[in-house]
Amino acid sequence: MGLERYDIKILLALNQSIAGRKDFFRWLLDNGYPELAAFSNAIRGDVDAMKWLFANHNEWLAVLSNAIDGDDKARVWIGKACHPCNLMFALACREDIRAIRWLRDRQLNIFLLMAKEVATVLETQALENQGPYVLHFGS
Repeated sequence: MGLERYDIKILLALNQSIAGRKDFFRWLLDNGYPELAAFSNAIRGDVDAMKWLFANHNEWLAVLSNAIDGDDKARVWIGKACHPCNLMFALACREDIRAIRWLRDRQLNIFLLMAKEVATVLETQALENQGPYVLHFGS
C-alpha cells in the first residue's frame, strides 16, 4: 500500500488535481481512481473527502493526508505501514530538507513534484486563513 504502486501517469494526474485542476480531478473519478481524487481534496482540508477515504477502505490515504498536516502519530503509522517514499513525501510536503534529499537521491522525481505542489497549496491555505478579514471564533 502506498502511492508508489500507481503508474507515473496516474501520479501526474493526481498532481494536477492537487493543483486544483477540476478536469484532472474528474478524470481520476471517471477512470477508476476515486481514492486519489478524494486524497487530492483531503489535502485541501475537505472533511467529506477524508470521511469518504475511511468509509471506502482507503484509510491509508486519509492517514497520509494527516501525516502531511504534521500529525506525528500519522507519520509513525505511514512509516511502518507504507513504503518509505510515502513518509518522505509527507515530510517533503512541509519542505523537510532531509526528505527532499532522500527523494532526490532515489530519483523519485514525481514525489518531489507532488510535494512541491502540496507545499504551494498549504502555503496558500495558510495565507488565506490569516489577515484582517478572517474571523476566528472560539479560543
